[in-house]
Amino acid sequence: MSSETIEIYRPRGVSNLGRWDIGDLKLKIYGLVADNRKIDQATVTLAQSFVRQDVLPRVAEEGDDNGMGFVIIHPGELGVSISAHWWIQGSVLCQHIYRKLYSASEPMDTVKRPVIACVWELGLINAEQEAWRKAMMKSEPSPSAYMDTRADFAAA
Repeated sequence: MSSETIEIYRPRGVSNLGRWDIGDLKLKIYGLVADNRKIDQATVTLAQSFVRQDVLPRVAEEGDDNGMGFVIIHPGELGVSISAHWWIQGSVLCQHIYRKLYSASEPMDTVKRPVIACVWELGLINAEQEAWRKAMMKSEPSPSAYMDTRADFAAA
């Protein structure tokens, strides 16, 4: 491991960007922003297009979805990541990622690149699995409680 691959942890701002109903999916939307970056309307539009064009077909192909999930829009230091997550089979989290370096003309091939998430995104993913477990994995699941529960931190 070279010292050039070490990154100093600095918290990144987390924001609640509302909810999207796209296709049959109800999605909680999070913003996660590195210093000196922002989420503009073009990035939101890109994220919505990604969900419609790339994620919905994967949800249909995988099948057995629970109709709920979340999206993390993350302008980072080197590029923008948009990770869409949806629940299937009552306890399994699926994911599809869009990743494009600011310096690149095309997005990365995230199918061949076995990335799950960066450390900042993992904090949100963990909060979402806790919300899912508490609201949905019980004798009387509550989809509304899951959709109303948000990560309760301002930075990850």
